Amino acid sequence: QVQLVESGGGVVQAGGSLRLSCTASGRTFSPYAMGWFRQAPGKVREVVAAMKWTLSDTYYADSVKGRFTISRDNAKNTLYLQMNGLKPEDTAVYLCGAHLSSFTNIVVDGDSHYWGQGTQVTVSS
Repeated sequence: QVQLVESGGGVVQAGGSLRLSCTASGRTFSPYAMGWFRQAPGKVREVVAAMKWTLSDTYYADSVKGRFTISRDNAKNTLYLQMNGLKPEDTAVYLCGAHLSSFTNIVVDGDSHYWGQGTQVTVSS
């Protein structure tokens, strides 16, 4: 079984930055793609950014393009999300997910085989 653990959330003022990390542990970790998702109170979970694990393909939601950057360290089994220019509307629980066979399923369906527990990001105005 694979476990995903997020860290790096917190409270930040509008315009500030945070860097989220998602580290995988457990059995041999070899996803096809991973993504960052967020869920705000009363809203549907949405995919924020995604990337293939061994290729350079990336995806960003329109709402975060130019502000967020997804990256990975394969040797550390860790996925990152650098968030700059944070806005109050970015406030949500951020989760990482890993899909074993598809990048499209993450981007289009917001689907993953494994999920982290989430980390809270709060942006104050």
